[in-house]
Parts: sequence; structure tokens; C-alpha cells
Amino acid sequence: MTQEKEITQLLQSWSGGDQESAEQVLLLVYDELRRIAAKELRGERHGHTLQATAIVHETYLRLNGHAGFQWSSRTQFFAFAAHLIRRILIDYARHQNRLKRGGQVKKVTLAEAMSLVEAPSADLVAVDEALGKLEAIDPRKARIVELRFFAGLTLEETAQQLEISSETVGREWRRAKAWLYSELAPVEVRA
Repeated sequence: MTQEKEITQLLQSWSGGDQESAEQVLLLVYDELRRIAAKELRGERHGHTLQATAIVHETYLRLNGHAGFQWSSRTQFFAFAAHLIRRILIDYARHQNRLKRGGQVKKVTLAEAMSLVEAPSADLVAVDEALGKLEAIDPRKARIVELRFFAGLTLEETAQQLEISSETVGREWRRAKAWLYSELAPVEVRA
């Protein structure tokens, strides 16, 4: 049996309430979840206090909180796990930004203050807000962005997950990227 089929069978057992299957799934998918988390962390500022391992463990805890969820496939599982990883990072970025705005105020040097201004975790919040706007306009395009960018699924895997053609995924992926790019591009100020 291939590992993909084994994971799918274990996910289905987990859906039926088998906690041992949940633990076996984590062992089989741990490296892939860690890869997804590490990929997301690469865009964060230097010295980020979260680590890929901690994010994977938090993801597992949140997945376990979805008792009774019906896992139909490995692809669906990874898509949902990637979504949770993104939520964990966004929650963390918002918390950090809240702290920067006065929660637990502390004195910092000018160099430290400049590194806070340049921290890309605020960018993650901006991407999340833009993705929320896209979801309000076109939920399928937003889902494609989640699956392709955050979960790292291929065109074919995304098409399978959404039950549409690969060509449609490719076309909507290009449009979604263009929309997000225009939404996130800095506005030029003319004097």
C-alpha cells in the first residue's frame, strides 16, 4: 500500500473517532507539515520566536479539536492543515502587532525600533486581509490561493480538491495573484 493510500485510510479511521489513527497520521505527515510551516516562516522577520516544530504541534492540537470531522483524502487534510498553519501565524502576527502598539510597553533602542518597522509579520496580516476581501468577491479564487500558496498543492491536486479542471485552476490562480498583487501594491502618492 502506498503511503498516500495509508494516510487516506488512517484519516478515515480518525474521522470515525479512532484516536490511535490520529497519532499515526501525525507520524506519517509530520515532515510534510513541518515543511509547510518552515516555508511560511521563511517570510517572517529574523529572530521570529515561533519555530516550525511548535507550529506543527499547535496545528495538531487544533486538528484534534475538530473531532468528528470527515477527512475524505490526504489532499483535503493538507489543505486544512495549511489553512490552520496560516491562521496560527496570523494570530501570532496580530498579537505581536498589538504588543507593539502599547501592550507591555518597554523602552527600545532606535535600531530595535527600526527592525520592528521593517518586520514582515505585518505583511502577513495585510495578505490575510486582502485574502479576506478576495473571499468576499470570489470565494473559489481565495480557496485556490490557500491551496496553492499556503498548502503548496499542485494545479492537479488543487483541481482534485475543488472538483474543477486543472485549466480552470490555472486561469483562476493567475487572476487571483494579479488581484492580490494590485491589492497589496503600495499606493503612489503624487505631489
